[in-house]
Amino acid sequence: MRIGVLFPGQGAQFVGMGAEAFSARPDLLGERATDILGWSLVDVCSQGPEDKLTLTEHAQPALYGVSYALWDMFSSAAADNIRIVAAAGHSLGEYTALAAAGVLSFEDGLRLVDQRGRAMGKAAAEADSSMAALIGADEEKAEALASSRRADGGQLWVANLNAPGQVVVAGGTEDILWAQEHVKEFGMRRAIVLKVAGAFHTPFMASAVEVLSEAVATVDFGEPRFSVYANTTAAPYGSEVGPTLVEQVVGQVRFMDLLTAMSTEVDAFVHIGPGDVTAGMAKRTVPDIPVHIVNNEESLSEVLEALG
Repeated sequence: MRIGVLFPGQGAQFVGMGAEAFSARPDLLGERATDILGWSLVDVCSQGPEDKLTLTEHAQPALYGVSYALWDMFSSAAADNIRIVAAAGHSLGEYTALAAAGVLSFEDGLRLVDQRGRAMGKAAAEADSSMAALIGADEEKAEALASSRRADGGQLWVANLNAPGQVVVAGGTEDILWAQEHVKEFGMRRAIVLKVAGAFHTPFMASAVEVLSEAVATVDFGEPRFSVYANTTAAPYGSEVGPTLVEQVVGQVRFMDLLTAMSTEVDAFVHIGPGDVTAGMAKRTVPDIPVHIVNNEESLSEVLEALG
């Protein structure tokens, strides 16, 4: 059976996540991770508090580490008939997908995610910005809304095309308030402000580009063991790994197109990591393909049995 694995992005974190992963891979998530990060991933995940774990600079390394450990548990236990042929991750999760495919070592991925999280957190603090989910939206309507605001001097972009009916815009706080007031004029029902630090995947993150450019320049990227689909292109990675990761910080997340493209080479999807967000996106985008969820040891056993 051909499997496509999906990894979650920021927003999937919660206090208490990863307890079984910490037990299974203390070598990865214990002292090794602490040496790289300068803080204890285990402590922040298990003890929180929530506002500490939710900080961009903590949430991104935490999700990367826990998701990778769950991937390691899944891939180590998978039977011979389970063949991983493709991977992708939502925003931050793309780093986990690259590490799973061997393009990044676990340590290099953690270093990059650490610097990415710090840089994006700093960029978010530099300007008053936010994101909003558009209800009843498609790409055309969302783009019309955003481009109309920009034509009047505003700062509003379509940041995420996650799944049919799941479109996110991002921009300045005033621009998001404007979107809430005018969304019905563009054929959509409403805009719901998201609890995020800032306008990710837009030019508001421009200051993070230089930081991440310097960081990726220090990494030797390997050849992928299977296809890894990029958020910004919705196509498998080529040789330009570093530049693609840098572009992703300010570029649009085209996860719906990515899932559609991946679906041509897989028989089933498996979400691996905290929560189930990418599973929901896959079910909405390609409803004919089975979707499974691995987010703890119990679900791992159930999914392996279902696939085996």
